Amino acid sequence: MTIALNVALILTTAVAITILFSKRLVDSPTYRATVTPLASIIGSGFLVSVPLLASVLGNYALFGMTALIVFAYCVGGAIRFNILHGEPLFRTGPRNGAGSLAYLSERISHVVLAGAYFVSVAYYLSLLSIFLLKGVGIDDPLMARSMTTLFLAFIGGFGFIRGLRGLEGLEEYAVGFKLAVIAAILAALALHNIHLSTTGTWHLRDLTTHLDSEAIRILCGFVIVVQGFETSRFLAGQYPPALRVRTMRNAQLISGAIYLAFFALATVMFQNHFAKGEVAAIIDIVGKLAFVLPIMLTGAAVASQFSASIADAIGAAGLLHATLPERFPLSYYYPAIATVAIALVWSGSVFEIIAHASRAFAFYYFLQCVVAGFVTFAAPDVTRRPARLVWFGSLAAISLAAAIFGIPTEG
Repeated sequence: MTIALNVALILTTAVAITILFSKRLVDSPTYRATVTPLASIIGSGFLVSVPLLASVLGNYALFGMTALIVFAYCVGGAIRFNILHGEPLFRTGPRNGAGSLAYLSERISHVVLAGAYFVSVAYYLSLLSIFLLKGVGIDDPLMARSMTTLFLAFIGGFGFIRGLRGLEGLEEYAVGFKLAVIAAILAALALHNIHLSTTGTWHLRDLTTHLDSEAIRILCGFVIVVQGFETSRFLAGQYPPALRVRTMRNAQLISGAIYLAFFALATVMFQNHFAKGEVAAIIDIVGKLAFVLPIMLTGAAVASQFSASIADAIGAAGLLHATLPERFPLSYYYPAIATVAIALVWSGSVFEIIAHASRAFAFYYFLQCVVAGFVTFAAPDVTRRPARLVWFGSLAAISLAAAIFGIPTEG
């Protein structure tokens, strides 16, 4: 691409960073409460979503992504319901009947979510290693696993000795940079589509796809790419319920729009080699548009994946420490998290880690829908109980099916 385009993309990134780090925006409670779930959703799957879904669904990947976004938004509604109506019940502790069952289901879901965070830490750092090596031209699964192991050993040791809160501050800067790079990628893809349209060369390649039950099961194994909105559930100490509900909804709508724009603009660049399902193939995509984008994307990937892994390690340790009856010191959980994550890294491919993480989060969503059903009975201010029970029951069934039947794509 021309030097002018590369300069334009650098300026786009700079403008986006200036806006995202402006004091007025950063100091806004609404922005901060929105960016936490937004960063988690985008960080979870933006880098891998296009090549992996394209490897399964080809030119229909946009529709698969749409289905995942709709599913996530509906489950987010159940969690928003629990924020408004369940949290007042949980603060009073267990009671008889539906209230007691809601409280018990909520406690169990916390343990499940902590386990999901175990897997996601392995997932994030596996992606970090793959993207870091891809950025210097190395494609070696053994080296990627070894590098991931070193990162996990560092997190486990540092967390045990010093705690991880000091590293958590990286997240704010990583999030801003990542969103700015995404703005540049979308701008480059939009310009590329406009160029193809004006020159009469815009067309989709004939990609081989199999739209069958296995494809649906593989799609269920991609729940991780839309995971992250549940973080609003655990910001109770910082923001009131109404603000968390509104900003979670905003984060899901914004991330959904970004994902759909990304897929719509990238579809014209789908290649048959995506059938191999390379998780870092996004670098090859953007590299054809401008030489600065792979460099920027690699930096954003490393920063965002490392900060996300730290955040999830802290979240897992905090949930276990608060939920399990045997109260070990918080620092003891970090080596345990690292050990489990290392075992996951060496027990299967990154595709299997993605599927494991997806199943874990789908099961957490199943439990949250069950909680919403019990809260519907127990909360005194809930209306339309029969309709809500049917709705939450349907979401619970879909989430459980995704947890049971989701499988990894073939790498």
